[in-house]
Amino acid sequence: MVFTSDNGALVFKTKGETVRIEAWGENALRVRATMFPKFTDRAWALTEKPTVTKGDVKIGKPTEWCGDGCNPDWHEVGEITNGRIKATVNFAGVMSFFRDGKLILREDFRSYGGTISKDSRCLKTVNRAWKGLYGATDYSLDVRFEGNDGEKIFGMGQYQYPYMNLKGCTLELAQRNSQASVPFLISNLGYGFLWNNPAVGEVTFGSNITRWIAKATKDMDYWITADEDPKKIEANYTSVTGHSPMFPESLMGLWQCKLRYRTQEEVLEVARKYKAEGIKIDQIVIDFFHWTVQGDWKFDKKYWPDPKAMVDELHSMGIKVIISVWPSVDRKSENFYPMMEKGLLIKTERGAAQTYDYQGDCVEIDPFNPETVKYVWEKCKANYYDYGIDAFWLDNSEPDLGVYDFDNLRYYDAPALEVSNIYPQMYSRVFYDNMETVRKGEVVNLLRCAWAGSQKYGNVVWSGDIPSTFESFATQLKAGLNMGLAGIAWWTTDIGGFMTDDVNDPDFRQLLIRWYQFAVYSAVLRMHGDRGPYNIPALDDRDWGGGYLHTGQPNELWSYGEDNYKIMRHYYDIRISMHDYIKSLYKEASENGSPLIRTMFYEFPKDEKCWDLDDQYMFGSEYLCAPIFKLNCFEREVYLPAGRWQLTSDSTVFEGGKTVTVKAPIEYMPVFRRLK
Repeated sequence: MVFTSDNGALVFKTKGETVRIEAWGENALRVRATMFPKFTDRAWALTEKPTVTKGDVKIGKPTEWCGDGCNPDWHEVGEITNGRIKATVNFAGVMSFFRDGKLILREDFRSYGGTISKDSRCLKTVNRAWKGLYGATDYSLDVRFEGNDGEKIFGMGQYQYPYMNLKGCTLELAQRNSQASVPFLISNLGYGFLWNNPAVGEVTFGSNITRWIAKATKDMDYWITADEDPKKIEANYTSVTGHSPMFPESLMGLWQCKLRYRTQEEVLEVARKYKAEGIKIDQIVIDFFHWTVQGDWKFDKKYWPDPKAMVDELHSMGIKVIISVWPSVDRKSENFYPMMEKGLLIKTERGAAQTYDYQGDCVEIDPFNPETVKYVWEKCKANYYDYGIDAFWLDNSEPDLGVYDFDNLRYYDAPALEVSNIYPQMYSRVFYDNMETVRKGEVVNLLRCAWAGSQKYGNVVWSGDIPSTFESFATQLKAGLNMGLAGIAWWTTDIGGFMTDDVNDPDFRQLLIRWYQFAVYSAVLRMHGDRGPYNIPALDDRDWGGGYLHTGQPNELWSYGEDNYKIMRHYYDIRISMHDYIKSLYKEASENGSPLIRTMFYEFPKDEKCWDLDDQYMFGSEYLCAPIFKLNCFEREVYLPAGRWQLTSDSTVFEGGKTVTVKAPIEYMPVFRRLK
């Protein structure tokens, strides 16, 4: 084992592996390793210049046992300190991390030859296991850490599991519809950890061991920070991965959407009625299959004969317009063969060139290729943006695949196994980077997926095509809270869920109201969903274009009966009344990364009970929200941390530090305001 100090970084080499540990921002370290002669030096999520780049490095002789017949004088050990965090490396290359001198994380030490424990040296496990892939230059990588008893783990993005505390879970590190792998976690032990690697893989947070697996990679790369509370940890993380821009005030109200408005006249009729009802909608969304064929990226003129006139009228009402763009290109598209010939689409290693098969034989674009970026933006600018379209709904941005065989896909500069998790971020930048150069004001686009650092590219992320059930509703809260901890502050859902069989079902309508009440106290208030029954005839009998695909039932605020409209209108007024407060939350997100919807422990980290609560949340620092997650439930228990809390429904004041039971009629979701 050879240790060196390199300009404030600790470097060591062992068994052909080079490991580099360096200060990377306040109270943080970046740890990289490779089996190659040099690192790739890819920033991945660590795009921002760190404020601290040099640590305090010490190299010396070990004092601990190092194996039978081993002389400590034959070996060295190293350590590096940056503020509150310290890493030590023993003579066998095992790394341990400390917060204010207390161990918080340690690599698996039960490796062959002995490292710490005399009783473990025969297991022959390896703390960083590199295995060369047959016929390729990449390695698979398995990094192992010891499990910590009593640890709670949060963040990691959006998964459709009924758990907010991820300890005990195995998570796929891969992007899918409704699953967003954003591999940053916050531990109750006082540290945050970013797996700075976009490779497909998995992580297991077991009781005995934590394992991070990358199926194909050239470098190990992770970042770890230690600080006094989750808010400080989040600030450290977003300072090196990027902050959200300041969200435009003009989009903090209601977004109107459904699957799907089929003509420009339908869009205008909805907008005109909202105006007549005295309800200001900030943005209206034009969904998929307004186009001719997937990949043409243009309106079907039969049903959208004058997009500019439509946009102009909407703008005159103060309504912005966002339009759906998919990354899929049908073989029937006018762009397919030019893009295929130029190498602008995803490549398949084996079999036919097809990656997606919904409503067409499609291959998705390759946003890693700069020529793809140029080609797609020029088409979308000419066919959408130049008409006055304000933003893009970048749907299917994982990308959605017909079969999730990542080992069969290759991008411009790497196989999919190595980089696929950053695809949604690269796709978003096709539009974000170009829009920043041609417009005034912030860029805000809507995406179905994200990766670490996506927050800096104007991404509103929603939770995908989820069922319309109370169980799914409860899961979305957990997913959204974990997304916020992973740095994605601009997060939302389809109100009522996406998949609805019958909008006339009273049970669904009750779910819709409960979900809408929650959405008012979230980052983005957005009506959307695929509303059955599907008994609305197609506009024509073509098998392509804007008229052939089905549409769902109406999904405007007035679509669900007068009683429900009254409730939704009341909550719309609540949303508008909180404009200045919501603006302050977006400002905070842009400054220190704090999400708008927050776990209870984010605001009350010293209250141990708050670390176990997953069915209530804080909307900023002022409002405690307690959604209703069960059918025909009209009261619930709510835990109030220490302090004084005022129930917003009737102004009753409660002393905190205890659990209270409150009424929750259909007209009201329990919300408490924190009193000074």
